[in-house]
Parts: sequence; C-alpha cells; structure tokens
Amino acid sequence: MNTQEIIDIEDKYFINTFNRVPIVLDHGEGVKVWDIDGNEYLDFLAGIAVNCLGHNHPKLVSAIQEQAGKLIHVSSIYYNEPATVYAKRLVDATGFDRIFFANSGAEANEGAIKLAIKYSGKHEVLYCGDSFHGRTILTLSVTDHPEYSAPYVENLPKGFKKVEFGNLDSVKEAITDQTAAIIIEPVQGEGGVHVASEEFYKGLNDLCKEKGILIIADEVQSGFGRCGALFAHELFGLEPDIMTVAKGIGGGFPMAAFLAKEDVAGGFVPGDHGTTFAGSPLAGAAANAVFDAFEEENIVENSKKMGEYFKEKLAPLKDKYDFITDVRGSGLLVGLELNFEGADIVGKMLEEGFLINCTAGNVLRFAPPLVVKEEEIDALVEALDKVFSSL
Repeated sequence: MNTQEIIDIEDKYFINTFNRVPIVLDHGEGVKVWDIDGNEYLDFLAGIAVNCLGHNHPKLVSAIQEQAGKLIHVSSIYYNEPATVYAKRLVDATGFDRIFFANSGAEANEGAIKLAIKYSGKHEVLYCGDSFHGRTILTLSVTDHPEYSAPYVENLPKGFKKVEFGNLDSVKEAITDQTAAIIIEPVQGEGGVHVASEEFYKGLNDLCKEKGILIIADEVQSGFGRCGALFAHELFGLEPDIMTVAKGIGGGFPMAAFLAKEDVAGGFVPGDHGTTFAGSPLAGAAANAVFDAFEEENIVENSKKMGEYFKEKLAPLKDKYDFITDVRGSGLLVGLELNFEGADIVGKMLEEGFLINCTAGNVLRFAPPLVVKEEEIDALVEALDKVFSSL
C-alpha cells in the first residue's frame, strides 16, 4: 500500500483521537528513519522519548527475537526469569527496595498514587501546574491540561489539589493533615520542558520529610538517561519515596514500573493491585537488553554530553531570532520556546527531513535517541536556522 491508502484506511476505521503527521514510517537505523516512500528523516522525537537506543539496535532486536522464540507471556500467576533479573537490576541501580511492573506510564502513575494513599491512610494528593501524568480517569486528576479533562470533570476522583511547580510557598499552603503525597515530574516534559530551581527541590524534600508527606517522582519521560543522569531526580537531590518509570526502559517495547522504599511498599498486600500483561518474559528480555547497552555503551554519559552540546548550538539561534524566548531543558530533553504557536515549524522541519514536535503550544520539544551524535545535532540546528530565516 502507498501512503495515502494507509491514511485513508486509518481515517475510516480508527477512533479519531490523534492528529498524525501524514507520513508512514517503515524502518529505521540509529537516529535515522525512512517512510514507505523512501524518504529519510533524522528522528529528534524518538517515539516521544521512548527509543532511547535509536532504531534497530542489535542488542535489543536480538533479545526480543530470542525471547519470542521461547516464551512471550505467562501472566502474573507464575514467575519468569527475565523480568525477575531486570527487577533486581533496576532496584539495585536506583536505591529503592521494591518494584511493581506496569505497561505504560499512566498505569505506573496510577499504581503509585494508589500505593501512596493506601500506605498513608490519607486521601489528598498534590500535583503541579503544567503537569502531565496520563489520560486515565485517575491520572487526569493530576494532569494540568484542562483540554483533556474538561469532558470528565464531574467524574474525576476528588482529593487532588494543584500547586505551582517550583513554588514552595504554594506547596506549603496546600498541605493539610490529610495530605498523603505530592506527585511531581523532576523535569516537566509535556508541560513545556520546565526545570525548577535547586532551592525548590531541596525545600520540597525538607518540607515533605517534616510533614510526613510522600514524594512520587514521575520519571516516565525524564528518566532512564534522558536528562543526563539515570534518573532526573538525582540531578537535583530530590529524594522520592516512590518513582514511576516507563518510555525509555524498554527501548521501544512497552514497559513500565513503579518503585518504592521498603516501608512504603508494604502498604500493598496481595490483592491490592494487579496486572495481566506487565512483567512478561518478553518485556523483561527487552528491558535487560536496554540495560546491557546502557552499561556497555556509556549511554547516560552521551546523553549528558550531547545535551550540553545541543543547548550550546541552540543558544546562538536565540540571540539571532527575537521570537525565540528561551532554550532550556536537561540532558537530551530540550525545549525551544517561541513567542508564537509552533505547529507550523514542526511541519517545515518535516519538509527538511527532521521529526520533532511542539508541546504546550509554543515549545519545540527535542528528545532524540540517547545515541545521537554531534553531526546529527548540527544538521538539525542548521535546518532550524534555515526554517527560522524564512519566516
């Protein structure tokens, strides 16, 4: 089938919830992808911060192929080795004590919120402005995007209170004797690639310890090397009691989890939470292969180095074009803020052979594979300059 035939079929049969870019991707290699018409692109979105090793990484492909030939799914009734091995590796690498596997970031966040409420015996959870934690009914309650939640506002669970990201006084004012936890993205992705001050993170730590309030770090987008550390909270000295992860940990295979300290994890007993698909042998094999690559190929170090290089290359564009209001981010989660809507820039960059996206309306978001090289960043910045100069 050609591109238009595929688009026509989707338009007819899919429930219409996505505004897709009108190309059909076919295969990839590293940071490069090709559509079915043979057009080549440099992928600076990586499946929305998912394909951390790029496309067609040999370790990941081999691990999935080998495990698929042995055992794909067993359910949560039985043990399996790949997921168990991975659980130990991730727990040992993070300083947490227990893990629960999920399939998506929203599922992990939902489980983490349930655990915090169950453990604490309290019913209030704080969340930040400009946050994004998922689109389930529960996670919409802690996602500050009214366009997503408005149709369901009367159906959303109660007990969730918004505070201002980066404003410790706002957090203090929201706390009551029924506050169980605060859920926070150490670096906000969907909300516009925002990073708070070190003083805020330290103050939040101290405040929550003093008040006995749990910190849930949503590392779904910012975690697993994306921000130049294994997890972004490490960069700021944030000390979460629960952490959620997804996206990059499977390298493209659906995989998620929440991790907790020993005492907090004890809030759940058998029957309190469950899953059918999560923690499968196939997911475990994929995640182990990603972990192997991280250890053997210095992926986190490259993310930090290339992230610094990326922002250095973008800085002259901010000086050159007065409609660029900010360049910010951490590691290879980078935002370039404009003083106008950025959707047209995404389209123009596609014509130049680059996959990017726009979030929060006017922030160009770049989240390339963590294996990206300087010359690929140079090519993107050159293309951005060309597009901006034509405006």
